[in-house]
Amino acid sequence: MYPSKHWLSQLMLITSPSKHHLSTKIQSSERRLHFYGKGEEIPLLEQGIWSISSGFVQLVGVNNQGDETWLGWASQGHFFGLWLTSLDSFKARALSDVYLQWYSLQEIEKSPQIAQTVLAQTVVRVKQTEQLLAIAGLKRVEEKLIELLRLLSNCIGENLNDDYTRLTVRFTHQNLASAIGTTRVTVTRLLGDLQKDGLISFDKSRHIIVKK
Repeated sequence: MYPSKHWLSQLMLITSPSKHHLSTKIQSSERRLHFYGKGEEIPLLEQGIWSISSGFVQLVGVNNQGDETWLGWASQGHFFGLWLTSLDSFKARALSDVYLQWYSLQEIEKSPQIAQTVLAQTVVRVKQTEQLLAIAGLKRVEEKLIELLRLLSNCIGENLNDDYTRLTVRFTHQNLASAIGTTRVTVTRLLGDLQKDGLISFDKSRHIIVKK
């Protein structure tokens, strides 16, 4: 029997704690916070999973040739780790400065709330991967980049007004190139074209602003 939409929606509420809840959690919890700077690869162990207290993490699969494929990303309140994937080669990299907390598998098994949260987030992660696969199936690189920016703006964007959304993570051209299977030079050229057409712009910190 499949879970009802109402049940899933209730689980989804657990996955996005407020900033107040986050600060309270950090202040009151005795659990150690682990810091990783932007661009650092995060160590993954089979004995447990990470929970993100703040920041964004990129999740990728790696093939035999060393090429990376975007599988999705995780943000505040989300769990990730080897226990949540069947891939032999799986990596997690900090998209921004991140603070993480470690949970052992024994803790997860003893906590129904954590187990429910992980289940709800797995549903979200599957949808992310499906959307990225759909983008990868597009023929033109321009279409891939536009759809990727739209997906990112929907998932990790900040609404500036009715017309524009600002990506809260500053992606490098290489980040975007790896996501759509092209070169950094091509992405740089395409971003310039999109900017000329008024479809994107950049703020003072070089965060991408996407037109809805």
